[in-house]
Amino acid sequence: MVLAAGGSASLGKPKQLLTISGETLLQRAVRLAKATCPTRLLVVLGAHAEQLAPLVTGTTIVFNPTWETGIASSLTRAATALAGRTYPVLVTVVDQPCLDPDHLQKLFAAFDGSCDVVSAYGDALGPPALLRPETMALAGTLQGDAAFRRLWAGGHPAAVRRDALGRKLDTPEDVADAVRAGLLDG
Repeated sequence: MVLAAGGSASLGKPKQLLTISGETLLQRAVRLAKATCPTRLLVVLGAHAEQLAPLVTGTTIVFNPTWETGIASSLTRAATALAGRTYPVLVTVVDQPCLDPDHLQKLFAAFDGSCDVVSAYGDALGPPALLRPETMALAGTLQGDAAFRRLWAGGHPAAVRRDALGRKLDTPEDVADAVRAGLLDG
């Protein structure tokens, strides 16, 4: 699943529409997720859904009308759409310009079914993450923006380190830094 419902309020424009080599971050996240050959690909949209939906053909769009309450509401919507599934779910977000197919493959390679496999950057654990069905079932109990941290409270997911994934794209300054670093189009 690709979580792309946020409103990008601090940025002042939809970060899903920022581009790398002419491809929007939303389209890029969907392309990278599709490259893992999922049986089903969900894209959770909320803010700017009418503008973003035409960019994600060949996916199942899940609309999150409560996107302003935080990422947990998107996880909850996706978990509901995937209820009853018995296989792991790859959860990605759109605002990681340093994400590459190699990192996603490392998540799958590290997955043995005994625990979730998450990305580690700095001191954080988060998406992209490969979640067991049991973990996805917990998503319906989450609230706010600290959703991923709460999924693993008291648990010990396996982690694949990629510190570059921690780069923020929340403010105009963050985006300008990413453009200067050659990670986004100017």
